[in-house]
Amino acid sequence: MAAEQTDTSSSPGRHQEPVHWADQTAARIVAQRGPLGGDKPHYTCASGITPSGTVHIGNFREIVSVDLVVRALRDAGYATRFIYSWDDFDVFRKVPKNMPKQEMLDAHLRWPITDVPDPFGELGSYAERNERDLESVLPTVGVTPEYLYQTRKYRAGEYASGIRTALERRDVIRRLLDEHRTTSLPDDWWPVSVFSRFTHKDTTTITGWDGEWGLSYRCDESGNEETVDIRTSDLVKLPWRIDWPMRWRHEQVDFEPAGKEHHSAGGSFDTAKTIAREVYGYDAPVTFKYDFISIKGRGGKISSSTGDVIGLPEVLEVYEPEVVRYLFAGTRPNTEFAISFDLDVIKIYEDYDRAERIYFGAEQVNEKRAQKESRDYELSQLPERAALLRAAARVRATKADARLRGPVQFPFRTLCNFLMITAGDIGAALSRFDDYDPNDLGQRDRAHRRARCAWNWTTGFAPEEFRFALKDGSEEPVALSPAERAAVVALRDEIDRKLDEYDDKSLQDRVYAIARENGADEKAFFGVMYRILIGKERGPRLGGFLRTVGRERLLQILDGYR
Repeated sequence: MAAEQTDTSSSPGRHQEPVHWADQTAARIVAQRGPLGGDKPHYTCASGITPSGTVHIGNFREIVSVDLVVRALRDAGYATRFIYSWDDFDVFRKVPKNMPKQEMLDAHLRWPITDVPDPFGELGSYAERNERDLESVLPTVGVTPEYLYQTRKYRAGEYASGIRTALERRDVIRRLLDEHRTTSLPDDWWPVSVFSRFTHKDTTTITGWDGEWGLSYRCDESGNEETVDIRTSDLVKLPWRIDWPMRWRHEQVDFEPAGKEHHSAGGSFDTAKTIAREVYGYDAPVTFKYDFISIKGRGGKISSSTGDVIGLPEVLEVYEPEVVRYLFAGTRPNTEFAISFDLDVIKIYEDYDRAERIYFGAEQVNEKRAQKESRDYELSQLPERAALLRAAARVRATKADARLRGPVQFPFRTLCNFLMITAGDIGAALSRFDDYDPNDLGQRDRAHRRARCAWNWTTGFAPEEFRFALKDGSEEPVALSPAERAAVVALRDEIDRKLDEYDDKSLQDRVYAIARENGADEKAFFGVMYRILIGKERGPRLGGFLRTVGRERLLQILDGYR
């Protein structure tokens, strides 16, 4: 990235009322949860998931949405704690198809996920495998929460009092759950579950509670019975709809979003909210529902349990980290959208680049759009760069005529074309940009990162009609009519003498004129040129493509037709 320096111009101002959904959510948190101070040193924002399989990009939407709200709170000057809970004490219910050692995993169904072995034989458990896979990649997109591992907390006795409260308020919880059920829970229902010490499975029946810390159960498979102390047992946990509100109170959570299925009428958020208030004496956190994400241009339905997943690493093969963040920052969480691997990838990069130009004042739009695009761009940046932008904003606040000069841009479509022309040679492709400076290490790193994404997309996902391989002049010449050959030679000479004098449109027009002047069919002549250059009937818009290829390579190919 080019070094940024002050320049003389003004960048878009910002409304006092927040225009971005993350800032609006932050404002709601402050208004509804009260001021900081005393026993409340920070706002706690939470997210979490059960590591039942590979964490897919749909799951990532919750994580990054919380991160964006955390960023908004911190930008507004509020101390914030961002926690991410791994619910690794949950039951292992289904073996994903993308995992090895299927039979071994199948033998551990109904165990706590934390006790299922790592099928790769490298880490301490299956849960740890899935946790590490996500934790290792999240910093790449600037997401660094504090991780909470629920197995450790349960087995350390941190939740013992919360479990006892649930047992004490058993009848209240059953009544609250029954309000959203078509069939009432039985009289012998208990608001806890126990993993059997004898089989490790959750196939157990609670047989009694002594009113204090002793909980008795029977193993349904072995018939064995025992009584455990919930303060020290490594077997007892709360079911999800009770565990969630218990942890809200335990961690003093102020904000936590949830998927639309949890926010449905009578869903887990509704019941958790009432249990939090009536059982644990805690007001449910500020929330919003987020919608599903689909994948476009790459087959398969997203599902952790089946193993049909597209995870963050796969998305980062095609999208720069900032562009990944931009996709989520620029879309309200309650809006469904698709992450594209088809031609829309080009548009997404163009949209991001436009937001960057708007932010730096290089492209002018109306004030409302400038506010929105500028904030999308700010929230898209990784922490270190975001801090630099905030520092620069403080300078701009004191100097009305100051702004930052934006970094040099490398348009994605053009970059793809350059890479195809150079057969994937990133250095050669970037050298075709007039503003590229390989001695500027920041710019070089930024450009190389985008080029790697462009090449990955071009070779792995771009539609066949988009791809091409430029000929080198050693191939057998294309059969031409006399008029077509005359037109090719005339175009070759025009390129040799005057290529630098044309822009894309004027060269496109000149190609038409050369075909006409030499008696060749104008429309068919474009097909002739594509066959000569890339061996296809169609290709990129010819005028711009000829300028992109450049005089030297064009003459190398066209000299064979003189």
